[in-house]
Amino acid sequence: MERYIEPKTLAKINDLSLVAKTIAEGFLYGLQRSCQRGIGVEFSQYRAYENGDELSRIDWKLYARSDRYFVREAVRESEINVYFLLDSSRSMSLASQVQYGSNSLHNNSRTWDKLLYAKHLIASLSFLAQKQGDAISYLSFNEKTVQFLPTGNGVKHWHKLLQQLHITESQGNFVNQEQLFGFYDRLRGPALIILVTDFQQHDNEIIRLVKRLNRSRTELAVLQLQSNDEINFNYRGDLRLRDPETMQQVEVNADRVKRSYLQALNQRNKKQGEQLAGLGVAEQVFNIDKPLDAALIEYLKQRSRMG
Repeated sequence: MERYIEPKTLAKINDLSLVAKTIAEGFLYGLQRSCQRGIGVEFSQYRAYENGDELSRIDWKLYARSDRYFVREAVRESEINVYFLLDSSRSMSLASQVQYGSNSLHNNSRTWDKLLYAKHLIASLSFLAQKQGDAISYLSFNEKTVQFLPTGNGVKHWHKLLQQLHITESQGNFVNQEQLFGFYDRLRGPALIILVTDFQQHDNEIIRLVKRLNRSRTELAVLQLQSNDEINFNYRGDLRLRDPETMQQVEVNADRVKRSYLQALNQRNKKQGEQLAGLGVAEQVFNIDKPLDAALIEYLKQRSRMG
């Protein structure tokens, strides 16, 4: 039986570097080596086995069919840049119903919310990217603040990215398109853009951003964050709900509105999926109340089956 790191454990560890290395190296490194397509590496071809080749590179299924040894060769696209984009608007401060860090033995508990999950997610993926030699960049944004770290290589640059993650806070509404004009000018292909967002939007502003980022020689992946509360709406009785970005409040009875809420959620998700599919953009949903490493393994497995 496989064991994964529970959110309550991650919430107690105030060290992104340690978490990223534990998740990426301990659970994902073997998977990354065997993927046909990793963060920035593409499968190229088979060739006959030669003395000195690593046994782990032999395709044993192909050997069973042909009785000959072949190894996989992968070639790196030249000048691959991986851009990590983080939606840091106030809705990303939505916490899990269970406050995982509340019983920390060291009294350093933190609220386990979407933003903290996103930081662990980006830290882990960026570690893998720099590990295999990709240039990495980081951009977080909301209507009040835009943080940008230009592309760079190596462990030192990765630690700069972690520093930017550490100081990122969720505030305000979603970013205005005009605030990102400078970033668009810096975007160079071929590139992989990974957008981490909860997809809470009022007027298709996130879809407009996706359209703007979706350009030639660029692969765009959208990683959407949700929680059990959003997915299941397990509330009872009278509630006062507040939009985290507009701060508007409404009083509802959870038992009466649950069915219509779930219907509206399904319709929204269906429309959103159709919009992204129409743009040729890959989407993956991450539940912040489930183990992060298990979700990452599934995400990389799906990437390995692409193309």
